Amino acid sequence: MSKRRIGVYPGTFDPITNGHLDIIQRASRQVDHLIVGVARNAGKGPLFSTDERVAMVREDVAALTNGTSHSNGASVEVRAFDTLLMHFAVEMNASVIIRGLRAVSDFEYEFQMAGMNARLNPNIETIFLMASDRHQFISSRFVKEIGRLGGDIRGFVSPRVALQLAERFALEDAKANPAPITQPQG
Repeated sequence: MSKRRIGVYPGTFDPITNGHLDIIQRASRQVDHLIVGVARNAGKGPLFSTDERVAMVREDVAALTNGTSHSNGASVEVRAFDTLLMHFAVEMNASVIIRGLRAVSDFEYEFQMAGMNARLNPNIETIFLMASDRHQFISSRFVKEIGRLGGDIRGFVSPRVALQLAERFALEDAKANPAPITQPQG
């Protein structure tokens, strides 16, 4: 009996995009069990809390799989983490870390990170998956910027995430521009 191959796909997922979902779907064909690790990463100043991001990822993954395993039988799990990625991967018994690459600009950073991770734990391999052509330009940062400025983001995120972004931006606008207090006429 062969050992179960567990992979970790880490990210901030603030918010999860169609590009992330594409990588999740393709990564699940490379492993028996895929753990989508949602990094707390407060240093990045995420728009959504960790719990909100985990819930968004879980909802989108459930919709992607229709509540079943992927065609190869791989299961997908979503977990938050706030430790060093290699510590999280070891804790999850992962043998593989999966990273998505959109463009050449991603490569240098990811190459350095893979090298550091290999030095920290040479038993965990990093696998890079190139973004599909239709998703190469999508980033959470661009999605937030376009959404914040009133642009149409429906082609970049699920309808659920688009709604949550719209609600968050409306809330931010209400806080930044409170309604003026009117004095009763009398």
